[in-house]
Amino acid sequence: MDNEVAIIGLGQTEYRPVNPHQNATEMVLDAVELALADASLELADVDGVVTASIDLWDGRTASNFYLTEVVGSVLKPETRVAGDGTLAVYQAVINLLTGEYEKVLVVSSSKGSEADHEAISNWVFDPIYQQPLGLDYLVAAALQARAYMNQYDVSPESWARVVTKNRANGAHNPRAMRQKVVSLEEVLDSGMRASPLRELDVAPTGDGACALVMARKEAVDQSRHRPVWLKGMANVLGAHYLGDRPLFKDETLQMAAIKAYRMAGVDDPRRDLDVVELSEYYSYQELMWSESLGLCPFGQGADLLFSGETGREGKMPVNPSGGLISGSPFVVGGMARVLECAVQLRGEAGGAQLQKISRALAHGTTGPCGQGHCVLILGR
Repeated sequence: MDNEVAIIGLGQTEYRPVNPHQNATEMVLDAVELALADASLELADVDGVVTASIDLWDGRTASNFYLTEVVGSVLKPETRVAGDGTLAVYQAVINLLTGEYEKVLVVSSSKGSEADHEAISNWVFDPIYQQPLGLDYLVAAALQARAYMNQYDVSPESWARVVTKNRANGAHNPRAMRQKVVSLEEVLDSGMRASPLRELDVAPTGDGACALVMARKEAVDQSRHRPVWLKGMANVLGAHYLGDRPLFKDETLQMAAIKAYRMAGVDDPRRDLDVVELSEYYSYQELMWSESLGLCPFGQGADLLFSGETGREGKMPVNPSGGLISGSPFVVGGMARVLECAVQLRGEAGGAQLQKISRALAHGTTGPCGQGHCVLILGR
C-alpha cells in the first residue's frame, strides 16, 4: 500500500468542553471548510464521503442524516462508521483502493457535552447480565487498571505521570481542550472517579469535529497538496466480554500493530517510528498501549515513561499533542491523532513541532477496555 493513498487536506475545530453556540451541523461545516481549503478543493471535487458519529452520543437516530448537506453526500456515496474516527480513515483507504474514488472526504464529530458518557456506555454491555451491574466504560477501565496494577506491580503514581506529561504537551497545542499544566500532586489529589482512577486520569468529554481529504496517488498534486502518505494499517476487534480476554495486557492491539508494521515495513518500532499519537482515554492506557505497540516489553510501560524516551525531547515522543488526556472529543479522538501526526509530518505543528519527523503512528480504540484497535502508519 506504500504511497497508494495520501491525506491532502486537514481541518480541525477547536475542542471545547461545551459549545452551545453551534449545533453539530455547524461544527462539522467549520472542519470541512478548513480541510477543503487546505486541499485547495471544492466540495464538488470530492467523489465520496465517510462519516464517523454515534447516534447515542449525539442524541439522534441516524445522526449522520443531519450532516448530509455540509459533507456533500447529497446524491453522492457516503459510508457511515458508528465508531472511532480512525475507523473512518481506515474505511476511506479501502474505498480509495477499490479504484472507484479518486478523492474522499472523511469527517468525525461529537457533541459530548450533550450526553452522559458513562450512562450511555452502559448500553454497550450485555443487557441481561452486565448492564444491571452498572458496568460502563469508566467502571470497566477501573477494573482494567486494577488488573494491570496487580499483574505488574504498577502504582497509580506511574500513570499519574502520564497526565503531567500529556498536560504539559497540551499546553503547546492551541486545539487541546485542556491547556493548563498540572503537577503530580494535583493529579493524585483530584477526586476519585472509580478506584483506582481519579478525575484527572480520565480524558474529558467535549465538542468538536475533524475532517480529512484523502486521495489516490493519481489525484495528488505534489506541489499543491503537501501529501502525507498511508504506509500501513490494521484494524482488529477482540472479544466483547471482559472475562474472555486478559485485561492486564492488550493482545488485540498487539495483533493490529504487527499487521500494520508488516504492511509498512516497520521492523523495530522504536527505531523506525519518530512519533506516536495514541488514544489514552484513561491515563494508565498510555502505558498499556505502549507495551502492546512493541515500544517496550509487557509490564514495562512505566519504565519507558520514566526513562524520558516518550517525552517531547525523547527518542520516541508519545502524544506530543497532549493526547486525549488534554482533550479531544469521543469519536473524534482517533482521527485527531491522525491529523496531529499529519501536522507533524508536514512540519506545521507550531510550538508542538518535533524535529526530523518522517514516519508516525496514529492509534484509535473503540469498545470497553480497548476491545477494538486501529493502527495507522503515516509517512512523507
